[in-house]
Amino acid sequence: MSNLQVPVRPKRKKIWVDYLVQFRWIIIFVVLPISCIIYFSIYLSELRAEKKPNKLRQKEHEKNVRKVVKRLKQRNPSKDGLVCTARKPYIVVGMRHVDYKRARHFEVDLSAFNNILEIDRERMVVKVEPLVTMGQLSRITVPMNLALPVVSELNDLTIGGLINGYGIEGSSHIYGLFSDTLVSLEVVLADGRVVKATKDNEYSDFFYAIPWSQGTLGLLVSAEIKLIPIKEYMRLTYKPVRGNLRKMAQAFADSFAPRDGDPKKIPDFVESLIFTPTEGVFMTGRYASKEEAEKNGNVINSIGWWFKPWFYQHAETALKKGEFVEYLPTREYYHRHTRSLFWEMKLILPFGDQWWFRWLMGWMMPPKISLLKITQGEVIRKYYHDMHVIQDMLLPMHKVADALEFLHHEMEVYPIWLCPHRLFKLPVKTMVYPEPGFELNLKQGDTSYAQMFADVGVYYAPGPVLRGEEFDGAEAVHRLEEWLIQNHGFQPQYSVSELTERNFWRMFDRSLYEQCRKKYKAVGTFMDVYYKSKKGKKTEREVLEAEAAITEIA
Repeated sequence: MSNLQVPVRPKRKKIWVDYLVQFRWIIIFVVLPISCIIYFSIYLSELRAEKKPNKLRQKEHEKNVRKVVKRLKQRNPSKDGLVCTARKPYIVVGMRHVDYKRARHFEVDLSAFNNILEIDRERMVVKVEPLVTMGQLSRITVPMNLALPVVSELNDLTIGGLINGYGIEGSSHIYGLFSDTLVSLEVVLADGRVVKATKDNEYSDFFYAIPWSQGTLGLLVSAEIKLIPIKEYMRLTYKPVRGNLRKMAQAFADSFAPRDGDPKKIPDFVESLIFTPTEGVFMTGRYASKEEAEKNGNVINSIGWWFKPWFYQHAETALKKGEFVEYLPTREYYHRHTRSLFWEMKLILPFGDQWWFRWLMGWMMPPKISLLKITQGEVIRKYYHDMHVIQDMLLPMHKVADALEFLHHEMEVYPIWLCPHRLFKLPVKTMVYPEPGFELNLKQGDTSYAQMFADVGVYYAPGPVLRGEEFDGAEAVHRLEEWLIQNHGFQPQYSVSELTERNFWRMFDRSLYEQCRKKYKAVGTFMDVYYKSKKGKKTEREVLEAEAAITEIA
């Protein structure tokens, strides 16, 4: 696809909901102070937990696991609904509303599982519970010059969500997705057994089936994750690129996968932002010591301060002043998109990026996503589903140029976030997997053991919506999903999906997942992953009929 012309769309007549969305920023002045209080109370509870000895934390963990087992055994399969956590639907980070909890269900409370249990420097492993957040963990490990290999950008993302779903970061071109950094998983099965799954023990099939399963195989209660040594700063290079979308896709590949294959040219971190169909900024980073950062002539930019410009807008300045280099404190770099929620806050709070707001109220940013979801109401929620796009497209690296042109034609959403990641060849075929036979025809970034993929992130209002034109969001997402299926791409389940059950399993491989559903007795206890992630309200009858059909097949 080389024609970048977009369809001619008629003007859309404004309705009253448009004005609700336009002036939604008013509620922010209520949401921000409440968010600030919540963040502070969470911080205090984390400090109290950190003061406890490791042995006491482990003891409390074991006690809480016994409570979960006891609760599961209280369930009457003939009377009670399917099992799910007691976590409120609006707490989930993501646009998709958790409608499956509207059906009758049997709740298991996992709210106590929010502790860092152990940091083992010898094994270079951290043991954590599923509700530990990225911000919580990096606050402890970074001062120790340690970090997870893959630290997802937003503070509120939880370990459990990144394991049961997916997680990615600018280091994923080296380490893969978040699930590729796991060492072991402690899970409570449907029958109440507590198992520890690793890559090479008797539960290895279960270990590989958990990622992308959305918690429908068992209840995750702890995980061991790899640690890597890091340095105090990130030396970040901002490089502007101009040209068409294909030229920028090639510049993206060249930024982290040198054509001569020299490993010394591979950066520690990669991120690219496409601001318009002809302009982008490509960032590469490597860890740097404090001594290096503080040398004469080097620029240190502490982007974590509340009054600093939002990161994506700071990166955009490279389009005017040209290529430049600066040193960012490592933890502040990890969470660079938290304050502005990438660039979503520009829509919700149009003046949030202005200097006067940043100085006066920037210290309270960002608002809790859960509070934003609570205050939007059903009408605004439906509006966002139809007039807003929050999608990630995971696809082979050699398809990025095609994806950018497709997105421009269908949605015209900018900025676009580009992040590469390895998709490893595993001993078993999981829900997401490399293209069959990719190792026989290696392309840029590929190795014999992993195919290079890219995450194309689309988070904003489409161009037609901003211009006041008609736009069918559901149909656009449907076409995007079909394009992904045709191009061996995958759509993370956090986003709003229009997939039918048939197309869901055309996109993902179901063999290992369903094998483990039957083997570990999840059928009839936990909801199937499609019905948990599908759009729309889930009736109890629909869910039970789906589970019965799976049982009959088994």
